[in-house]
Amino acid sequence: MAMASELLADGFDRVRDTVQQVVDGLDEDQLAFRPDPDANPVGWLVWHLTRVQDDHVADVAGGQQIWTSAGWVERFRLPFGVGAIGYGQSSAEVGQVRATAEMLAGYQDAVHRSTLGYLATLSDQDYHRVVDTRWDPPVTLAVRLVSVLNDTTQHAGQAAYVRGLIDRRG
Repeated sequence: MAMASELLADGFDRVRDTVQQVVDGLDEDQLAFRPDPDANPVGWLVWHLTRVQDDHVADVAGGQQIWTSAGWVERFRLPFGVGAIGYGQSSAEVGQVRATAEMLAGYQDAVHRSTLGYLATLSDQDYHRVVDTRWDPPVTLAVRLVSVLNDTTQHAGQAAYVRGLIDRRG
């Protein structure tokens, strides 16, 4: 495996581990708890970070999203379009994400396995490929994957913070 792939895999492993710890033992009401009426709950944060990872990695890999190809969209039954990833959602929409810890952890596991599978196919040269010309400078595969890792890491940390608030409430 390419050195860059090994580093990214380690980062995505850490996100997965954090997600598993954060959702473990929480019920649907706890996963939907919002410390402020407009704050993001653990359930939405985990769903969103997983949707972003799924969407963006599938795009650069030229494959299908796990969300649709493995039937997660039907399991979650959310009131959004199939392509929704949480970006730009209103506070009311954020509040509509209801899921069990098992669903959230299962979807994250499936996306994680897919991500690692894709990373294993890459050589160090692949990371120089331009994947998005809408930016100046154009975005390379390396930049896109680091961006996804950064986004998922931030949201996993936010979810862990909200989990801490839940635990303090008792």
